[in-house]
Amino acid sequence: MTEKKSFKEKLTAFFKKDGTVSLLSSLISILMGIFIGFIVMVVISIIDKNNDVSSAFKGLRYIFLGPLGAKTTANVLSNTGNMIFYSVPLIFTGLSVAIAYKTGLFNIGAPGQFVMGTIGSLYVSLSIHTDSALGAVLVWLLALLVGTLCGALWGLLPGILKAFFDINEVILFIMTNWISANIASWFFKYTVAIQSTEGTKGGFLKKPLENFTPKLGLDKLFPNSMIDIGIIIAIVAAIVVYIILNKTTFGYELKACGANKNGAKYAGMNEKRNIIVSIMIAGALAGMGAALYYLNPGIEYKFNSQYSSLPAYGFNGIASAFLANCNPIGTIFSSIFIRFLNMGGDRLNNVGFNRYVADIVIAVIIYLAGFSRIIREQLVGNKKKKKSKTAVKEEKKEEVKTEHE
Repeated sequence: MTEKKSFKEKLTAFFKKDGTVSLLSSLISILMGIFIGFIVMVVISIIDKNNDVSSAFKGLRYIFLGPLGAKTTANVLSNTGNMIFYSVPLIFTGLSVAIAYKTGLFNIGAPGQFVMGTIGSLYVSLSIHTDSALGAVLVWLLALLVGTLCGALWGLLPGILKAFFDINEVILFIMTNWISANIASWFFKYTVAIQSTEGTKGGFLKKPLENFTPKLGLDKLFPNSMIDIGIIIAIVAAIVVYIILNKTTFGYELKACGANKNGAKYAGMNEKRNIIVSIMIAGALAGMGAALYYLNPGIEYKFNSQYSSLPAYGFNGIASAFLANCNPIGTIFSSIFIRFLNMGGDRLNNVGFNRYVADIVIAVIIYLAGFSRIIREQLVGNKKKKKSKTAVKEEKKEEVKTEHE
C-alpha cells in the first residue's frame, strides 16, 4: 500500500508543477507592472497641479475594475461582452506567436498574416451575396476558411527561406508585414466588388455585409455588445493547439526542433518540414483571428491607410503569448486580462488622466509581461538550488550513518 501524502507534501508538489511555476511568474509580472504603472500615475499627479495623489489611487481602482467599473448592470454586461469580443483576435495572434516559439521561431510576422487573413475573408464575404440564412452561414464559413488559408500561405515563403537558407525569420517577417499592408491598400482600392458596396472614403462600412459571424444567443447574455461565437472558436483553437503540442508525436517533433534543431535532425526528424509547417500554422491562426474580427458587422476596415500602419493585434499577441509563457490555454486568460486592463484604462480620464497616460500605464504592464519567462527561470533555478542542497545534506547524513556502522 502506498502511504498517503501529508498536506505539506501535497502543497510542495503543487508548487513544483510546471503550470504552477508559469502561473506564479505571470502573476509576479502583472503585479510588478501594475505597481510601476501606479508609480507613474503618482509622479504625474505630483507634477500636475490640477491633480493630487488621491487621483492615482482612484486610477488604480479603475484599472483593477476594468469593464466592471460601469455604474449600471446593463453597461457592465455590455462592456464585458465587448471585452470578450476584442480579446478574440488577441487570443489568435497570441496562439500564433506561442506555437512558433515552441518551434524555436519568433513570429513577429503575425501583423502581416493578420492583414492577409483580413483580405481573404472580407473579399469573399463582400463578393458573395445571398438572401437565405443557410447561404449566409455557408458564405461565412467559406470566408473564415479563405482568411485562415491566406494567413497560412503568407507564412509559407518566410518558412521556406528560414528552413532551407537559414535566413533570420525576424527580418523576413518584418519585410512581409509591410508588403501585406501595401497589398491590402492596393487590393481593396481597385477591387470592383468592394467599390460597389456602400462605404466611406478611406475605408468601407460593414452595412452591406450579411455574412457575419453568428452570435448563437451570446448577444442575449451580453446585450448591446459586439460579442459573437468567435470566443468559442478561440477557446476550441487553443485547446486543439495544446493537444497538438503536448499529446501528439507531431507536437513533440515541433518542440524538439525548437529545443535543438540539429539534435532533432540527428534523431531522424525532418526539421525543415517542421519549421515550414510551424510558421504556416502560426499564419493560419493569425488569419483566422483577423477573419473573426472583421466578419463582425460592427467593425470597419480602413484599407486606404493600411499601408502606413500595421494592426496592433499582431504585436500585442507577443505580449499575450509571453505573459502566458507560451501556454496555449494560458493565452486565453492573458489575452482577456490585457483587454480587461485596456478597458479600465479607457476610464482613467474620469480621474484627471488623459488617454495617453492610460496608454503609458497599460504599455508598462504589457512590457513587463515579457519578463515573465525570466522570472520563471529564476523560480525554477531557485528550486533546483534548494533541491541540490537537500541532496547534499542527505548524502552527508548517509556518510555519517555509514561511519557509525
